[in-house]
Amino acid sequence: MEIALRETQTRFYALDLKNTGHNFSLDDGFNLLKLPVKEADNDGALNFIASTYDPYDMVIRDGIYPGGRKLITFANVLQHDVFPLPRILQLAQEYGQSEMRRPVEIEFAVTLNAQKKTGVFYLLQIRPMVDIKAVLDEDLNLIKDENVLLRSNNSLGHGIMEDIHDIIYVKTEGYTASNNPTIAYEIEKMNRKFLDEGKHYILVGPGRWGSSDTALGIPVKWPHISNSKLIVETALAGYHIEPSQGTHFFQNLTSFGVGYFTINPSSKGCLFDEEYLNRLNAEQETDFLRVVRFERPVIVKINGKKSIGIVIKPDAGNVKEK
Repeated sequence: MEIALRETQTRFYALDLKNTGHNFSLDDGFNLLKLPVKEADNDGALNFIASTYDPYDMVIRDGIYPGGRKLITFANVLQHDVFPLPRILQLAQEYGQSEMRRPVEIEFAVTLNAQKKTGVFYLLQIRPMVDIKAVLDEDLNLIKDENVLLRSNNSLGHGIMEDIHDIIYVKTEGYTASNNPTIAYEIEKMNRKFLDEGKHYILVGPGRWGSSDTALGIPVKWPHISNSKLIVETALAGYHIEPSQGTHFFQNLTSFGVGYFTINPSSKGCLFDEEYLNRLNAEQETDFLRVVRFERPVIVKINGKKSIGIVIKPDAGNVKEK
């Protein structure tokens, strides 16, 4: 119960329907509102998805009751079958996997009508998780950490990349989310240079890449990072954002075979050896970013079936330390 009270969702995003015709923008977040959960309670939107904490009996009761803190638990949907969401999701995944011939992830939305006790399920996106034509039988967990630059136990993609010489990474020392718009602008300029040179790179940074909310991540658009071949989301101390897993660029990741890593250094099976990169000479450096170029390529290996991905350091003689 203590964890539920501490970790429960306290805010949500809503569309500002008063700002639909005026000040329209290409920015997909221009009419998003970030509101406290109690605002949704006032609108009756929590009827089927929230529980109520009873401070007198110190228990969490499924459903909405007067007084008490509201917790987003989806109890009525998941446990009491108010809306058959689990079965619908199971069918969507079964049909999606059958048609795509590979495991899938899905994105969806549901509209619930509390008065009529009805709901509508909207399938927004289906993601093929693994290219079954790619074969990677190697056990990536057996590769020693000392030889690994990046390791993720939550990765998308599948296969091996052996033609990447460059890494662009956001410097964690002194990082603050308030600089995310500037970082996005600098990455756009760097990407333009890689486009001109016809080279690919690995992109590493904190939070959600492509988020329209700059507090959650760096607000790049796909054209700004189009020559990246592997995109990595990292977590920092005091800056733990729920990963996007490539949601903002899914179509591009699938079409161009771009890998996606989520790395939480405090989680077992995850690693980002930034200290190693910091010891190397930078091809280019700004207040917020460093570009390291290797003489020989780093090797990227992704096992999509197990969601494990690694980037192996090049030989020690390939780069010069400061």
